[in-house]
Amino acid sequence: MSMLSMGLLFGAVTLLFMFSGAPIAFALGSVAVLFMALFMPASALNTVTQNVYEEMASITLLSIPLFILKGAAIGRSRAGQDLYAAMHVWMGRIPGGLGIANVFACALFAAMAGSSPATCSAIGSAGIPEMRKRGYSPGFAAGIIAAGGTLGILLPPSITMILYAVAAEQSLGRLFLAGIVPGLLLVALFAIYAVVRYRKEHRWAQAEFLRTGAASALLTDETFSNRQKFEMLPRVIPFVLLLVGVMVALYGGFATPSETAGLGALLALLLIAVIYGVWRPRDVAPILKATLRESTMLMMIIGMSLLFSYVMSFLHISQSTAEWVVGMHLSKWILLATILVMVILLGFFLPPVSIILMTAPIILPPLKAAGFDLIWFGVLMTIVMETGLIHPPVGLNIFVIKNIAPDIPLSDIIWGVLPFVALMLLAVVMICVVPGIATALPDAVMGAVAAKP
Repeated sequence: MSMLSMGLLFGAVTLLFMFSGAPIAFALGSVAVLFMALFMPASALNTVTQNVYEEMASITLLSIPLFILKGAAIGRSRAGQDLYAAMHVWMGRIPGGLGIANVFACALFAAMAGSSPATCSAIGSAGIPEMRKRGYSPGFAAGIIAAGGTLGILLPPSITMILYAVAAEQSLGRLFLAGIVPGLLLVALFAIYAVVRYRKEHRWAQAEFLRTGAASALLTDETFSNRQKFEMLPRVIPFVLLLVGVMVALYGGFATPSETAGLGALLALLLIAVIYGVWRPRDVAPILKATLRESTMLMMIIGMSLLFSYVMSFLHISQSTAEWVVGMHLSKWILLATILVMVILLGFFLPPVSIILMTAPIILPPLKAAGFDLIWFGVLMTIVMETGLIHPPVGLNIFVIKNIAPDIPLSDIIWGVLPFVALMLLAVVMICVVPGIATALPDAVMGAVAAKP
């Protein structure tokens, strides 16, 4: 069988299993085992478990369950609601301050928890009802939380970036640093849009009041005293200090990513025990259960995805595809645009974890040959995959928000997130035009590297 026929057959069978409704891990594992049985030596099937184990035997991957435990501990306490309340009180006087508070709360919580769904759930459960109560449209309230939640896969500790670092064989510390400034750029863009949208909705509310006499809560100014502001800090500051401490330990060279994840998890459990009284076995059990369930699911996807990639490599599908792409002699920017569009299309159906592990063997060699910095590309790819969390048909965050606010029509949520998809794509363009947005901080902290876009 020719290599082209093999590649087309492999892709067709993969799509067939994906659309069969089987869980992603089992779909990828089934395709891998099937092609091992048909096209690889008979002894290959005896090494399935060994291959999966060897692919997953990475000290970097050990940090994933620990970061998940840290996120579960924070996410299942009142830390998210308290963080949101503090942001709301401190930004209440700013036009659109409630929307900005949601963005900032999402960013801080994402940096502490490292999980997009957890961020949406923790901040959205408090933020969406408050925004609607104060006159904001349901679509905007849902959209800003869903988009803010995507920061969970860009701001460290990001599980998606951990997997990219493993797949691309790049420095995790450098990749984490590269995501910070682009993450802050997205926060700024979201906050600016929150102000613009507030002014527009405020004008609509005024026009409605003049037309019908019905006063929207959006027209009522809400003020908070300095005492109220400072009363919110004691429950928030410890978690911010935890975030800073984890960053200092990681980037100061005091601990490895796995050690940092373990330290962060233990400190998060300690903080929720001291601040919220979550220390009894019946209180801690749901946290451990959620961590075990999410870690098992994610590690199964990782293991099967790596086995899938191993089979592609053994059959020379990934190498031949990469050579074919290089042989097309596309200009470097057309190559980049083509790959990013492919990532967007894959985001219609697959989560970021699978996209990274399935495509890395194919897309990274041509990008490296074109002279692109793979750390810089990792940031771009992460932002593009963020859009997959809030655009249909998969759009995980859309369904998390729908679960939080079931009375908001799904169409309103989708229309509410589309402006944020556009802002993310704008950020991608800005990082392409000014690569230093992603590369300056890791270069300053860890030293410059030769390859730059």
